[in-house]
Amino acid sequence: MPRIGPLELPEFPLLLAPMEDVSDPPFRALCKRHGADLMYTEFISSEGLIRKAAKGMKKLDIFPEERPIGIQLFGGSEDAMEEAARIAEAVQPDLIDINYGCPVHKVVSKGAGACLLLDVDKMVRLTEKVVKAVKLPVTVKTRLGWDDRTKNIMDVAERLQDVGIQALSIHGRTRAQLYKGPADWTLIGAVKNNPRMHIPIFGNGDIDSPEKAKEYRERYGVDGLMIGRASIGHPWIFNEIKHFFNTGEHLAPPTLNDRVDAALEHLQRSIAWKGNYEGIVEMRRHYSNYFKGLPDFKPMRLKLCTTNDAETLYALLDEVRAGYEIAA
Repeated sequence: MPRIGPLELPEFPLLLAPMEDVSDPPFRALCKRHGADLMYTEFISSEGLIRKAAKGMKKLDIFPEERPIGIQLFGGSEDAMEEAARIAEAVQPDLIDINYGCPVHKVVSKGAGACLLLDVDKMVRLTEKVVKAVKLPVTVKTRLGWDDRTKNIMDVAERLQDVGIQALSIHGRTRAQLYKGPADWTLIGAVKNNPRMHIPIFGNGDIDSPEKAKEYRERYGVDGLMIGRASIGHPWIFNEIKHFFNTGEHLAPPTLNDRVDAALEHLQRSIAWKGNYEGIVEMRRHYSNYFKGLPDFKPMRLKLCTTNDAETLYALLDEVRAGYEIAA
């Protein structure tokens, strides 16, 4: 059983990846019900948190049914990350996670996220400050390196373990790749099989089916899998993978009713947590994913994404459930 400090996880845990504008409490609740074993908040700016910025403070919301859960922080200032970690610890998550993997320009340009892969000495100093600032376990999520010429994950993993992190999640791409091209798991497997490493190593990248999950588990020997984009609009993937591990068979795919129920619950939770306007608007990115593959769905998606009234949205989802008979 993998352990992250005092936290004992199932034999081969499935983790919901932290995804900005996706892995909020409404979405996490669905993934938890459908088999996610450990989840993370959306990443939170350390600078925003110490300024008590409303967006960052809101992301600290965690609910009992979500546990175990980690709060993920990012930033390029050692002092700000240290203070932010203490603020995050005060809301009593199960762990603190540091993001050294986000590749987007607005994060990297501030010296945060994957940018730290260019300055491993600073990454190590920053990590050690966070580890010493809190009593909770500290974990890290990162990438293989900055680009193909600097795949330094082995050195990064050893040095971060040496300063006290208690688990490491590795996305199998470099920063230069962003999310393009296939993830390369060979280095993830090499880190896991490095005799110096004793903390749990979780692999991330391109896990989008039970078959691939089983193949990568067996081939690379990781302690668990972190699943991101494949869960968007399909929170059932966690239980689908577990069922396949246990039986070698596929769970029946979610029915139309299941998909409508999930979208409806997601919408209702989103409104309850964010308020009517924001909850409705931010849900719009999810409808295409929940109803992916339904024929002639574009007109209904347009209605769902242009309606600002909750009751009208509920009625539209009932139409989807009934067969969404839409005039061409």
